[in-house]
Order: sequence, then structure tokens, then C-alpha cells
Amino acid sequence: MSIQSFIKPTERQLEFQHWGFGLFLHFGLRTFYEGYVDFDDRPMSPSAFNPSELDCEQWIRTAKEAGMKYAVLTAKHHDGFSNWPSKYTTFSVAQSPWKEGKGDVVAEFVQACRKYDIKPGLYYSPYDGDAQFYNQDAKAYDDYFVHQITELLTNYGNIDILWFDGAGSEGHEYDWSRIVKQIRSLQPNILIFNMADPDIRWAGNEDGIAPVPCWNTVDSLDYSIYSDDQKKLEHELWLPAECNVQLRVNWFYSDSDEHTIKSLDQLMGIYYHSVGRGANLLLNIGPDRKGKLPDKDTERLREFGAEINARFDAPLATMEQCEYTDGQWIYRANGTQLIDHVVLQEDLTNGEAVKRFKVTIVTAKTGQHCVIYEGRNIGNKAIIQIPPINVRGVMVEVTESEGTPVLRDLRLYYVCQ
Repeated sequence: MSIQSFIKPTERQLEFQHWGFGLFLHFGLRTFYEGYVDFDDRPMSPSAFNPSELDCEQWIRTAKEAGMKYAVLTAKHHDGFSNWPSKYTTFSVAQSPWKEGKGDVVAEFVQACRKYDIKPGLYYSPYDGDAQFYNQDAKAYDDYFVHQITELLTNYGNIDILWFDGAGSEGHEYDWSRIVKQIRSLQPNILIFNMADPDIRWAGNEDGIAPVPCWNTVDSLDYSIYSDDQKKLEHELWLPAECNVQLRVNWFYSDSDEHTIKSLDQLMGIYYHSVGRGANLLLNIGPDRKGKLPDKDTERLREFGAEINARFDAPLATMEQCEYTDGQWIYRANGTQLIDHVVLQEDLTNGEAVKRFKVTIVTAKTGQHCVIYEGRNIGNKAIIQIPPINVRGVMVEVTESEGTPVLRDLRLYYVCQ
């Protein structure tokens, strides 16, 4: 695929890319049914939903402490249970014993996001396993879809992301033009994930890994974990990628998977393969049946955030200390320095220009120029990890581009101290 520099992001897309790291929250009726899986045939009753100590502030406060900028809650998953008192279903929190049917998880989640300055997003599954007319009356289901989305985008103030999961929708035709028109009329600044009229896209796996290269401009979409088919776009679009991954093996809380909490080393590897390749990272934790993030999950998330800060909050050198000459950004050390990371960010305001680049060092002893890394796109961020090496200087050169490349940031680190 060739990238085209005239395809430019919107301001909202650039904002999303700068958020970088977010919290995914799978919570709902399924939380109260141990071992329940996607498209499970077992019946569920709203009477089981009773998070007696629901604490959305704990969720979002923990996200804030970990350095996250946004959060996405499952307002409605594939089972069709609505985490808000929807007027258009009898399968919601309004039919549960929680707060005598007067509770609203979506409201408490959004309020917590406002308090801690975290961007709120809502996951909505277009597929609905409870709506009996889903496969019988497409028009009736489109009406239902529009009514529920209208509730979510009218009653809770500004919502930053509407996260559409394509799983279950394989082969189903929605009246997307009608649905999108309603969404955009209610919240013109909202970012739609991966379906309908997308602003951002799925990276194509649930492992938290962005491909190499990870271009911002694409001509097709992976829309479902259950299908290898891609949706071909009418033309290339600027659609930044987001990687989603679970902290545990399951999306929703389970009593039996605490031992699968990812190690700090694994999480850092995921960070390098997502944020470090220009994508956003959306990390999932399933709140427990009390309505809180489990203690060990919370502890690991805080450790993760602290490790990111420890590695990248104190650069040895920044863009301000570099000289730009003849297509090269040049850093000259005062003496010699050990480095093991080079972090680059392209200014994407006018599109993605960089197609290939290289990093050259000036060796410590003999002062020779030696290429240590060659890459393709830089995009929003490229984290280049190298074995520690002593240098007198570093040069970053764009060797192939469309248009004039502009770096937004360049930072050098020695992390392994």
C-alpha cells in the first residue's frame, strides 16, 4: 500500500493519537455468570445483576494514576444487556435489584471520567443476542439501534468515542447511513471506532500488537475477530490504529483466571508493539462482582504506569538539543553518552510523509558514523529500542518521503541504568 501525503487527519483524530493509552472496561450482566462466553446459549436474568459496591471512581482514578488518557465502558455487549435504564428493552439495569432498578452504570462511569479528566468512551455491540427481531426484522432492529444510541448520546453529555464491535455482525446489513446521520447530528465531535463511518480502526488482533509498518492511511478494515474478511473502503482514509488486549485471559471478570494476569515484562512488550509502533493501546480489566477493579489487577496497572514513566519521563536529550541540517536531525553529545532508546514522533498535521528513515550514531572511540537502525514509518510515535551503546552523537535521517517530513519530537534515553 502506498501512503498519500494529501490525506490528512482531522483535529479530533490527532487528539486521539496523542491520548495514546486507555482503559477498556468489560462489565455487565455477564460479570455475574461465571464462565459465560460470547454468544453463549445459556439464559441470563437481570435479577443477577447487583454490584453492591460499584465504584466507577476507583476504576477511573486507577486509570489516571497509570497515565491513561481515556476509558471505554461496555454500555451494551453482545448479550444485549444495557448498562443504563434504556426505555427500549426489558433487559437492562432497570430490571435488576441493584439500587432497586434506579441505577445507571453509564452515568456513574461518565461522571467519574469528568471528575478525573479522562475522556469517556462507550462500547456498543451492534449485534444483540437478546433482541429477538435482530435476524427477523432489519427495519425494527435499526429503529432499536437508533433509539438506544440516541439515549447514550443525549443523556450523558459529550462522549468522545463510540466503540463498535463487529463480532456477531458478520453478514448482517444495518442502515448505516441512517444510524451515522443520527450519531453525527447528536455529537459531531465523537470518534467512531471501526464500523459505519469510522474515525479510528482496530489493529486486527486482540494481542495488543500493531503490524510493521503501521500506516495511518488504509484502504480496508479488519472488523471482526471471527472473520478473516476485510471490508474494502471506497477510497483510502486516515484511520489511526488502536490495539486492544486483556490484562487477564478473559474480557469479563472471572473467579478462575487471576493467575493469567500479564506480567510487567509482557505488558511492556505490548506497549512497545503498540504505542511504540504508532498505535493507541486500550488495556482491558473486568471489574468484579462488587463493582470494583480487583486488587491484583489494580496493582499491576499501577506498576505498568510507573514503569512507563520510569523509562520515558527523563530523556537524556530532546529535539531542542538537535540541529536540523540537510534533511538530518543531529545531536552532538557533550563527551560520550550511553543510549538504548530513540523515540521519534512525526508531525502528522499535514499527513504522513515519512516512508523510510535511518538512525546513525557517532561512535564513542573513533568518531565513526555507523547506521544502527533502519525503519519505515514513524507515524505518531516510533520507540526504537537498541542494545546500550556509547555514542558521541546521533543522527536521524528520512531517506524516503512523500512531501517534506517534519518531526514533532525526538528524544534519546538510557533506560537500563
